[in-house]
Amino acid sequence: MSWVAVAKKDFRDAVQSRALWALVTVFVVLSIASTYAYVEAPALLGSTTAATFGGLLLFTVGLVGLFVPLAAIVVCYKSLAGERELGSIKLLLSLPTTRRRVFVGKVVGRAAVLAFGLGVGLLVGLGVGAALLGDLDAAAALLFVLITLAFAAVYATIVVGISAATGSTSRATTLALGFFVVFELLWDVIPMGILYVLEGFTIPSTMPDWLYPLLQLSPSSAYLSTVVALLPDLADAAEPAQAGAGVDVAADAAEPFYASPEIGVLVLLAWVLVSLVIGLVLFDGTDL
Repeated sequence: MSWVAVAKKDFRDAVQSRALWALVTVFVVLSIASTYAYVEAPALLGSTTAATFGGLLLFTVGLVGLFVPLAAIVVCYKSLAGERELGSIKLLLSLPTTRRRVFVGKVVGRAAVLAFGLGVGLLVGLGVGAALLGDLDAAAALLFVLITLAFAAVYATIVVGISAATGSTSRATTLALGFFVVFELLWDVIPMGILYVLEGFTIPSTMPDWLYPLLQLSPSSAYLSTVVALLPDLADAAEPAQAGAGVDVAADAAEPFYASPEIGVLVLLAWVLVSLVIGLVLFDGTDL
């Protein structure tokens, strides 16, 4: 049994689940609501800054950065821990397959499930935004959607890797939520705390270059930096929206490289590789 067969089975099972359709519905509603708020709020508040399609894309980053980690936990935490807890993993491994194929298949299957729900919501939300604004940058929208789906795949890999580390769904949930709290809710504070201590318990007026890549260790920050790096014209034209996206992405000059937004691409790739390696090692070595 190949990893492709495992992934297909995982996706088919999820498509029949009410949880997936609830996830799709929630994101569609949130996407439409946030799009409407972005387009109409400036006029309602008397702002002279006009809403733009580029600004909408960067505004959507904030919603995606919060929704994807939580959705990944819901979709992926049971992927391997649940099968081990129920004992069905032994039946799966009794087929002509290997643990590595099962692990990779689970990652691909759950990433496809998450991408499906996210993709539907993005298409609806951006479609509504384009209709309200009377403007559509199709190339930018396509690249943005691809980057966002890649971000979803990164988080699916992380959570499946966490699920592979334990045979208990409760522990998998605790570990996944702990990851979310540390890297999504607290991570902006941790590097600043390190800087504060290193600078003799003061905050310098100029931030050192090494602080920027440290801040990018949060997957959602790396995601936003990737959007800024791959859609620079969009980012330059929509700085107010970027600032409101909910994550700090400002960097000084593009030199050195690790202080530029391009570092976000490498951070996301690193999360995938680290999660795959650790997940495979733990899943291979565990007693089922």
